[in-house]
Amino acid sequence: MRVRWPRRVFAQVLLVQLATTTGVLMLVTALFLAPLSSQLDDGSMRQALSIAQTTAADPALTRELVTTRPSPGGPVQAEADRIRRSTGALYIVVMDRRGVRWSHTDTDRIGERVSTDPSGALAGRDVMDIERGTLGLSARGKAPLRDAHGRVVGAVSVGMAYDSVRGRLMSALRGLLLYAGAALAAGALAAYAVSRRLQRRTHGLAFADISALLDEREAMLHGIREGVVALDGHGRVRLVNDEAQRLLGIGPDTAGRGLDEVLPPGRTADVLTGRVGGADLLTVSGERVLVANRMPVGDGGAVATLRDRTELELLGRELDSTHGLLDALRAQDHEHANRLHTLLGLLELGLYEEAAQFVADVSRAHRASAEQVAERVRDPLLAALLVGKSAVAAERGAVLRIAAGTRLRERVVDPRDLVTVLGNLIDNALDVARTVEVEMRAESGGRTALVRVSDDGPGVPPALREAIFAEGWTTKRSPAHRGRGLGLALVRRLAERYGGMARVTARAGGGAVFTVVLPEALLPEAPGSDARGARELVPDAVADGRGGDVREPRYPEGTGAPRTRDGTTTGRAACSGPADSAPAGREARR
Repeated sequence: MRVRWPRRVFAQVLLVQLATTTGVLMLVTALFLAPLSSQLDDGSMRQALSIAQTTAADPALTRELVTTRPSPGGPVQAEADRIRRSTGALYIVVMDRRGVRWSHTDTDRIGERVSTDPSGALAGRDVMDIERGTLGLSARGKAPLRDAHGRVVGAVSVGMAYDSVRGRLMSALRGLLLYAGAALAAGALAAYAVSRRLQRRTHGLAFADISALLDEREAMLHGIREGVVALDGHGRVRLVNDEAQRLLGIGPDTAGRGLDEVLPPGRTADVLTGRVGGADLLTVSGERVLVANRMPVGDGGAVATLRDRTELELLGRELDSTHGLLDALRAQDHEHANRLHTLLGLLELGLYEEAAQFVADVSRAHRASAEQVAERVRDPLLAALLVGKSAVAAERGAVLRIAAGTRLRERVVDPRDLVTVLGNLIDNALDVARTVEVEMRAESGGRTALVRVSDDGPGVPPALREAIFAEGWTTKRSPAHRGRGLGLALVRRLAERYGGMARVTARAGGGAVFTVVLPEALLPEAPGSDARGARELVPDAVADGRGGDVREPRYPEGTGAPRTRDGTTTGRAACSGPADSAPAGREARR
């Protein structure tokens, strides 16, 4: 019957450990027993020789050997028998130079020649050996017997029963096997405990299954479009897949290093290390918006997953821009309805000249408002954004004012960055305030852009003036299509990328002032250049649905554009038009 090798890892390890333990114990036992037998034989022979030497040293025995005849009742036999009984020897034979016995355990053998060769002892040498004689196998020791002058007159041969030597060996073997069995049992228990632990850690899988899982794991980790970062219990990077390297901007050599060494301080590092808890946490890494989740594992480490939400966030902001555009169109619809009703009333009253003047005033007033923005802000995207946001502000019953100090004649290096900054700041202000003022100007020789948005809202407490720039910080309820808490974080990231800063301070009289400084964001105005670009583009950007320019009305005598308490016109009058044009709206929401 063929014995099948087990497939599971823990069973194979258990068998290998048991076989190894048994083999080691058997080898140790054999190595111990091999010299033990020789040691016992040598000990017995040395004991026999010691007794022989002690017996031969007795001068009376030498004298009696020389002066008497060998007989069972002689003095030599009596003395040898006494020594044999006291030492436990098998026999003590005293012989003369001819090898004739003068003593023996079997008295019938006295007077006979010894059965083994006595020449070595009779030659004056001590002899040890194991031989078979008349009493069987024995360990023997032979010593020469000398007279007073040192001449060899005989020899003494002492034998120790070999059965006693074998008995001591078997006794030692039984103890050794007992200890070996106990060691084997302890080793088997230890091997079983290790195999059980291995079974739990490997979930009872076979080597082939583990190899297949590793191959599948590598294919999955490097094939999915989600970033995966595995950390050990000490916060060191255990694994990072290709997508995580791309999203976090790190290299493949991060394994074994602490996460705080790999990533700069910030929310991303806090989320991945677990210092910030929660599900689907938003964070910004470079220019990417990420959604992070962290799951602890049994050994104290964790696995973090990262999803790139940049495109989805952009789509969400474009959706918000579309909603804003619809709101602005609705506001313009109301405005056009009011103008048409006024025009219809003038026509029904027969005031044809007044009707014509009303239409001319509407066109002239709006063109003047749009050109006023274009005169102050050269870039067409920024100018169109301000015109569009004015309509949104008017729809909400708020006022969006352009500060008197606003003048941005320089060319913008990347208008989309300023649109992102300005659009986010205006949107946040319109959510909480009734009056919003925008100031943009160039500093530091015309190369640094300063953007300042102030409002009369509740303001920002000093304790929160840094926290509001963190990713995920918001006081608003997130819409279903995207998260919140990224606008101000993106503003600060853009400012820091330019080497500038973004801060919030208190406004005199209540409210908040957001200031963003962007060094090297502008190109100085070339000599002889003009600002026709914005003036030519803004009227087109705020054209109504029919293709004509939308102009702010000059109301008939006795009526006028709505004004605030300080005498300024409302958003419609100050800077009217449809909401964000498609380019401006999308960029402002990024």
